[in-house]
Amino acid sequence: MALMITDECINCDVCEPECPNQAIYLGKEIYEIDPHKCTECVGHFDEPQCVQVCPVACIPVDPQHVESRETLWEKFHRLQSILPVAARQLDSAPGLAVKLVEK
Repeated sequence: MALMITDECINCDVCEPECPNQAIYLGKEIYEIDPHKCTECVGHFDEPQCVQVCPVACIPVDPQHVESRETLWEKFHRLQSILPVAARQLDSAPGLAVKLVEK
């Protein structure tokens, strides 16, 4: 299951840097979690790090993205295989990183 951030979020900025999958980002009003990147920290930690650091307990399981632990492991492995390829592409084309940031 992916996690979600509810509207109780106070935008304290502590969750985003803790996410090993870079699934947390600042939305229009509050932080949000990309369910395609969230593995609930499976593969990285025993417990979701964002939940551990959130001072207002506003990060529950997203009922619209129910996934088994096995599915979360598969997502973790898929993300791990994509990240090194993307990093190599950025290393070989430094101008690309600038273009990606600008968009």
